[in-house]
Amino acid sequence: MCAMSTAAASSAQTSSLVLADRLVPRRGVLTDVGLIAGGVVVVSLLALVEFRIGPVPITGQTLGVMLVGSALGMRRGAAALTTYMVAGLMGAPIFAGGAGGPAYLLAPSFGFIVGFVAAAAIAGWAAERAWDRHVLLAMVGFLLATAAPFLVGVPYMAGVLHLSDPAAIAAIGVTPFIVPGVIKAGVAAAIFPAVWALVRRLDSDR
Repeated sequence: MCAMSTAAASSAQTSSLVLADRLVPRRGVLTDVGLIAGGVVVVSLLALVEFRIGPVPITGQTLGVMLVGSALGMRRGAAALTTYMVAGLMGAPIFAGGAGGPAYLLAPSFGFIVGFVAAAAIAGWAAERAWDRHVLLAMVGFLLATAAPFLVGVPYMAGVLHLSDPAAIAAIGVTPFIVPGVIKAGVAAAIFPAVWALVRRLDSDR
């Protein structure tokens, strides 16, 4: 009975590990700081992928948020995106289009950046439950993460642009992002199970 309980506890602990813990097993404050900083870099680089379609561009940021949140877990993922937001507001040119600085608070897209913190937390929460190891569950988690920024971003955008017509708000801040969002979630949902499969294969070869 004791052996079974120990095995179950070990299995639960293993399943709660996110990819960063598996690839960088040495834990500590410095390790976490390094991982968070790396997450900021990933999102900053993907912010360079930008398609201007209106006041809110389509960017690679959302994909970066999903990758970082799932790889780092809920707390570190949220910390990485909080750091990203604060660094950008302090002047680092890491937002879409190389923008940054406190004036970005008035940008129509800033609300989406605020929502990225929740999106990373959701992706991380799902990864801590091993959703990212199975394509369908990963897709569910990443779709939830994709939707999260809209809860803050759309009202924020409407306020900055002084929009009150729901149809106009949806046309600018929702509809153009549905298909790209699903595609980015699908890319992330393909990447993580494949990486986990590779990790398991490497483990079995040792």
